[in-house]
Formats: sequence, structure tokens, C-alpha cells
Amino acid sequence: MFNKLLIANRGEIACRIIATAKKMGVKTVAVYSDADANARHVAAADEAFYLGGSAPAESYLRGDAIINVAKLSGAQAIHPGYGFLSENADFAHKCEQAGIEFVGPSSDAIDSMGSKSAAKMIMTAAKVPLVPGYHGDDQSNDVLLTEAHKVGYPQLIKAAYGGGGKGMRIVESQAELQGAIDSARREAASSFGNDKLLMERYLRQPRHVEVQVFADKHGNCVYLSDRDCSVQRRHQKVVEEAPAPGLSDELRKQMGEAAVAAAKAIDYVGAGTVEFLLDTDNSFYFMEMNTRLQVEHPVTELVTGQDLVEWQLKVAEGQTLPLQQDEIRIQGHSFEVRVYAEDPQNEFLPASGKLDYLREPAENHYVRIDSGIREADVISNFYDPMISKLIVWDEDRNLALQRMVNALDDYKIVGLKHNIAFLRSIILHPAFAGESFSTDFIERYGDELLAVAATENHKVLAIAGLYQVLFRKQLANAALANQNDSVSPWNTLAGFRINQTNQHQVRLLDDVQQLVELNISETVAGFDVKFDDEQVHVSGDLHGDLLKVQLGDHQFNIQVAQVEENFTLFLDTQQFHFKAVKAQELEQEDSGTDQLKAPMNGTIVTHLVEVGSEVEAGQGLLVMEAMKMEYTIEAPFAGTVSEFFFHPGDLVSDGSLLLDMKEAE
Repeated sequence: MFNKLLIANRGEIACRIIATAKKMGVKTVAVYSDADANARHVAAADEAFYLGGSAPAESYLRGDAIINVAKLSGAQAIHPGYGFLSENADFAHKCEQAGIEFVGPSSDAIDSMGSKSAAKMIMTAAKVPLVPGYHGDDQSNDVLLTEAHKVGYPQLIKAAYGGGGKGMRIVESQAELQGAIDSARREAASSFGNDKLLMERYLRQPRHVEVQVFADKHGNCVYLSDRDCSVQRRHQKVVEEAPAPGLSDELRKQMGEAAVAAAKAIDYVGAGTVEFLLDTDNSFYFMEMNTRLQVEHPVTELVTGQDLVEWQLKVAEGQTLPLQQDEIRIQGHSFEVRVYAEDPQNEFLPASGKLDYLREPAENHYVRIDSGIREADVISNFYDPMISKLIVWDEDRNLALQRMVNALDDYKIVGLKHNIAFLRSIILHPAFAGESFSTDFIERYGDELLAVAATENHKVLAIAGLYQVLFRKQLANAALANQNDSVSPWNTLAGFRINQTNQHQVRLLDDVQQLVELNISETVAGFDVKFDDEQVHVSGDLHGDLLKVQLGDHQFNIQVAQVEENFTLFLDTQQFHFKAVKAQELEQEDSGTDQLKAPMNGTIVTHLVEVGSEVEAGQGLLVMEAMKMEYTIEAPFAGTVSEFFFHPGDLVSDGSLLLDMKEAE
């Protein structure tokens, strides 16, 4: 076994690879950008080397620089992880030329699968089933129109060198065809530098089933379980599971053998994934082959009991596969969800910023977390906003579903928007639990999945008031612990009043910055919380970040995250955010400037108006970009633009004031 491995990646996959390498006694070398100087994967590796700026083009995509680091550090092999350079044939070829083992397939194999149309020609020769379509090189309008009529409708037009849904159009009729071709061409050229298209029959409600294959340098090739990845958003996977539910043993074998045939057709070596579309009549069709380790590989590991990264390293060194096909066993069921920093209630806008509070589910035999993030880390706008992968296993699918629900309930994040509640809604949806789903699952059930459960306002406010009083008492007790007269009512925040019950005034700003004023009276049995025309009696105790509550006949525990003057209640699978404010803070009138601050870390794209312009409320002022999405900053009131503090191309941090406006009189 080589004794030193460089990981040409970052985040959770780098940490994942480092863990297995250490288990095998292999030293690890990390690489990092400006944004990742203090990242978890850097701390986990035995040594680390700086690559360059935060943008991937300045760091993780610098193949020559990475190879130089490998030579400098004495690493005999490079593991590319996934993304970045993992499917870059040129990078793999340069590793080969430098005498460094590329932990993955050959550059020729990567190149063979790099074009969707070329890959389909290879699969045709290997007798791997394909969706009826046109994958030819002649891209003239006349040929595309003629071939489209042969394919029939509905059909799918796709960029031959694309991915992520770009350059993809669904065509329902001949009348839509020419416009769809023109549009797909433009987007393909813009996104991938190549406007070549392919056409396929569009399957309305297929499932996305993929097969994990593994091959060594001695001609052996096996398949290790299948996975269902049908629950997708914008062609990006959200939930994965293994094995794929509802497949007969015969169908699993047919798909597995087809996947092995696909791998052998290109003399494949290492871990790969062959993706199929499974139609409602159990017909399956080759879609593409990913020539790398997949994001969702952990579900295959949990049902097979195998470490696929360990397999990769052994195969790269020249060893034969650890198991032959008849030795591979599948046990139980596994799910994986991708926990993202994003706002499901706002078109899944990516979020960036600091993770102020992070409590992950406890890892054990049933629960696994692959993450490159720690509490207080910053989710940068330069990279994919995935926080972690949460993976569970149990003896059958129903038990594994319940494991996932419990794990999501135990996942607590404060500091930025995330998709945990959305993931929970998917797992609990009757159609998903009943194995009735296809690639349009989120599109069909989106309104249900995004619905927010109603929680009584009086219940939330009563608990918020209880927490604030108990938290204040804790602070007071801690501050007075060393004072001579610490029990004096004059030296505490106990709300002491002569001949009256102890009184507390609590002022809070809620999620939407509305002021809430609570008058709280202490009683023998707890507290009476008064607000508006309501009064609620509540009692409880605070132990660290766990609040024990008695509300009527109901006793329950909730977790609370306190970050400076802000606190979050985790209640009924929801989060309720509050800010404790002092009286003097309320006297400062809101000028609307919060709406002129950057909502996330990002880059200024353009100014929409000039300094001195008179604008109306709601008018766009500038555009910023974060994580490949644009966001328009609008005027909070009518007025005049006085100054821009940042210019196109400038990087801005979350919360930075972007410009100054004078309100119209």
C-alpha cells in the first residue's frame, strides 16, 4: 500500500477519505483555499498545503498545482473525491504522466463517459438498454427536426456535455420543438462551452435507480447493490436509499449485470455508478455513468458492510477486489439525506454565514454523519452549501424511515437557513413511505412538503417568556456567586417588589422583527405570562440548553440555543427565533437600512441605478450573486441613492451595508 495520499478535495468527502486512510495506516495530505484555511478537513489531515484563492478556479481546480503539491509532499497517490477534478480526464492523464496514482478510472475511461452522446453509442455496442433517441454528431436543424419526429412526444432535449439540468428542455409537441432546440443550444453553449444536443423519449414518471459497480486492474468487475435516487429537486438528488425498494430479485440482477457490462465496455477500474431510468412497466434504460465515487455511496456501504474508499485504495494499488459477486451480501435498508444551508420557503435560496449553534444526532450503529463542518464554521458562498450527509440504517425500510425521522428531530442548527424540516416532510409523506414516488415527487407534492405546521402563538410566547426569566436568573446567580450579600433582593434580577409578587418585563423581537412585550408574574407554582389580552400559566426549570416545561397538563422538554442576545426554541419540530431587547434599543427607530444589507456572503454583480437616482419603494438597486444564484436588493422606501459602498466584482460579507439612501420627505 502506498504510504501517503493527497486528497484533492475539501469538506465532508475529504474528511471521509482521510478517516479510511488513517484506518489503513496511510498518511494524508490536504489542500486548501483562503476560505478553508481553518477547515475541518485541514485539521484532520497529517499535513496540508495552501493552493490559492477561495474561488475554485484559483484553488481546487488548479490541477498542475495539486500535482506539484503531491510531488513536494511525497504523496504517491491522489484521491479526487467527487466534484472539482474527479471526472477531469486531463487531470487524470497528467497524474499518469507524473507517475502519481490517480484513485479512479483511467483518463480514457473518464473521457469515454464525458460526453452523454458518446457514452450512449458505447452502451449501444455493449447491448445496454437505452431510451429511444438521437445521439448523433450531425447537429444541423434539419437533422434534429427529422430525428425528433422519429423519437416522438413528449421528448427530452439535453446538452450532450451537460449536467445539473442546464441545457435541458421537455418538448410536448412539434410546435414547441424549434424554440426548445434554440434555447437548449444557447444554454448549453453558455454553461459548458459546447452546444451539442441529444434527444430522448421523455418518460413521464420514471424512477432514478443507479447501480454501484467496482472493477480492478485484473479484469474483475462486480455490482454492489442498487440505490434509488428518485427524490430530486432541479435534477439534484435530495434523498437516496439502498437497496431500491420494490425491485424483484430478477430485475436487480438484470440491472446489475447491465451496469457491469457498461463498466467493462470502457475497461473501467475503480468505483463507478451506472444510472438508469426505471419506467412504470419495469423497463430500464441507461442514462449516464459517473466515473467517480458518488455522494450517496454511504447507503451502499451500510447495506453491504463494505468500506468503498478502502476498496478504492486497494484497487488503485493493484490488489484484486476484496469480494467476488457471489460473496456480496445485502442486509437491511439505508437512507441518506443531504442537509443543506438553504431556504426552502424562499425558492431554496442558498444560505451562507456562520453556524452559530450545531447539535448533531448521536452517531451509533444506526446513525452516521459525514460532515466537514463544525460549530462556528462559516458556510462560504464559494462552494456547495451542503452542511452534512445524514445516513441511517436498520433491519428494514420502515425501521430505517423511523430512524431517519428521529435523527432529523435531533439535528439542531442556528445561524442560517437550512432544509431539515423539508427533509423531514419528505420522509414522513405517505407517498414516500408507501414507495409510490418518481423523479417528479417534489414537483407533485411541493405545497405539502413546504407547509409549516401551525403552533399556537400563546404557547410559543409563554415558553419564550419562561426561558427569558430563568435565563436571567441563571446570569444573576452566576454574577453574584462571589458577592457577600448575594441573596439580597436588591442585588438580583428576581423581579422583587415590596408587598407584591415578583414582576418581570420581557421585550422580544420575533422572527419577523415584530416587538412582543410580556409581563410576567411569579406565583407559588410558576409564572403567569401576560401579553395582549391573553394570560398563560407556565412553569419549568432550565438545565444548560434544556428547558423543562409544564404547560397545563402537558410536561415536555425542549432545547434552546442562546447566541448572544438571540435565542431559538426548538419546539414541535419547528424553530422559533427571538432577540431579547432593552428599552433603550426600542427607542431607536427602524430606518429600513436592514433591507440594504447583504442577505448572505456574495459578489456584487451590477448596480441597477446610479448615485443620485430617485427611486421608488421596491425598486431594484443592485444585484449580488451567491452560490450561482442572483439576488436583487430593493429600495425599502422611496428616496435618493446617496452612495454605493461596493462595486461590481467586489466580495461582500453577510450583513454588510451595501449602499446609503436618503428617504424622500
